[in-house]
Amino acid sequence: MKSATDKKTSILIIYTGGTIGMVQHPQNRTLVPVSFEKIQEVVPELKRFDFIIKTITFTPALDSSNMNPITWIKIAKTIERNYTQFDGFVVLHGTDTMAYTASALSFMFENLDKPIILTGSQLPIGMIRTDGKENLITAVEIAAAKNNGVSIVPEVCIYFDFTLYRGNRTVKHDADMFSAFRSVNYPALGVAGIDIKYSNEFIYRQENQGILKVNTNFDDNVVILKMFPGINQNVMNSILNTPGLKGVILETFGSGNVPTSRWLTNCIKRAIKNGLIILNVTQCEGGKVVMGQYQTSLELMNAGVVSGKDMTTEAAITKLMFLLGQDLTPDEIKIYLNKNMRGEISE
Repeated sequence: MKSATDKKTSILIIYTGGTIGMVQHPQNRTLVPVSFEKIQEVVPELKRFDFIIKTITFTPALDSSNMNPITWIKIAKTIERNYTQFDGFVVLHGTDTMAYTASALSFMFENLDKPIILTGSQLPIGMIRTDGKENLITAVEIAAAKNNGVSIVPEVCIYFDFTLYRGNRTVKHDADMFSAFRSVNYPALGVAGIDIKYSNEFIYRQENQGILKVNTNFDDNVVILKMFPGINQNVMNSILNTPGLKGVILETFGSGNVPTSRWLTNCIKRAIKNGLIILNVTQCEGGKVVMGQYQTSLELMNAGVVSGKDMTTEAAITKLMFLLGQDLTPDEIKIYLNKNMRGEISE
């Protein structure tokens, strides 16, 4: 009689949409969505794992440009409903907003102890030169990977082009190359070569080993405001005075700097005084915000702008939406914005 530890590894693949889910029609050679219920026929290599692989397909399948908190919640609840039945989860997703979804999911799952691996492709899985097959096959292997019965990567990740990244540290940086993603401020969690080599010292493991908790409350009354030379007062005022607006991600120059125009500083001060939460992140792909390092950011710090440190814009906006959706005071939200919740920020 087999023990519980001898049971087959089980993986749930959730297809939300995206380029990966396309194959060529056998008659007219056009690209049509693949039936992911038959994914092991399209990618027969999956059968060699000897895993139990089940699939769930979202209908309609979404181009990732149409992703929003409603779909993030749908993904999270799908995983929650199936959490005890599977050893790991692979979410197939379009590349354009994959980093946003990965970041959002990371904040939604508390006490996560199983892998949630997002992947996709730059070319449809039905094309000869597709990157989709390798991305999918290796994502499944990573989602199933255990050491002494414990998942090796118990966090929300993106796997793409032979590299495993922490989801909330990742950005899409190239629209054409197979190496579409990058994590500049945090090391890769693994690299797939002949073997998959994991960097265990960089893998995030939640401190509390309790029952999984999934919090799906978001507040989308937020905006990303990018600084640029020549931004004018009317634009700033119109954005910061948007009815119902609660939070702003301020994308600043370099290490957190803005023009020193008095009108701009006053505009930000008024907004914060009126209850708006403003989080400062850098426009640069790498590096971090160090408020007060230059005079041009000292005024922001004095006005009450919160430093986003080395968070990506994707992590910052989803974290802000998540925190605004909780029953927290503005001061508590500001504390959590500065606090490392899921490995998204270096302290």
